[in-house]
Amino acid sequence: MNKTVRIITYNVNGIRAAVRKGLDKWLQAARPDIFCLQEIKANHDTFPRELFEALGYECYLYPAQKAGYSGVAVLSRKPAIKIIEGMNHPLHDSEGRVLRAFFDGFCVASVYMPSGSSGDQRQAVKMLFLDDFNRFVEKHRQEHPEYPLVICGDLNICHQAIDIHDPVRNANTSGFLPEERAWMSNFLASGFIDTFRHFNPEPHHYTWWSYRARAREKNLGWRIDYCMADKQLASRLQRAVILPEARHSDHCPVLLELAV
Repeated sequence: MNKTVRIITYNVNGIRAAVRKGLDKWLQAARPDIFCLQEIKANHDTFPRELFEALGYECYLYPAQKAGYSGVAVLSRKPAIKIIEGMNHPLHDSEGRVLRAFFDGFCVASVYMPSGSSGDQRQAVKMLFLDDFNRFVEKHRQEHPEYPLVICGDLNICHQAIDIHDPVRNANTSGFLPEERAWMSNFLASGFIDTFRHFNPEPHHYTWWSYRARAREKNLGWRIDYCMADKQLASRLQRAVILPEARHSDHCPVLLELAV
């Protein structure tokens, strides 16, 4: 194990808008081996595949059925051994929420969990998704024990008070609700590592900022984007950092380096 795989996850809030803001130039400099994207808001016809293929990436997409909405992708320098789309759940899969890419010795899942911020109906969908995601992960472990998961993406949950700029005022806000935070605690206890927190115990590190009230300028953010690694991979974790200088979206990328 003397090679390092660089994995970056990024909610781009529309791949075409992000490219207009220079995402491809940034990617050339960042050079991840595996690039997980969420909220691509594009389908197979509108995703700028040729641009990324010219940079040396295989492109695997899982768009939502609804145009201009949601959708995830995995871009990789090496072809994946296997790709599996979705969670085998009609509602979640129609929204393009989960895409797995299998590589030698691990599997990367690009995940975009639902937001509940628009109202009670979507919050109910989010809580349903969390339950179904637990079953999905357990099934993966049973069916693919030789491919421990690295879950990369926008999970739309801040886990602890340290992960949000104003935990008191947001105590009853979707994304920081007690039941969402409890789900995250239980998920980690089931055998996953929050890789950023594994290396970085300090506060004031966020991955999403509202476009309102100059929130990013003031660093009034939320940490809702993660690289979660199965504990089987614990000894192979080398580095995990947030990359707030990338400004192609209201989110920023998160990097994980893994020994292979």
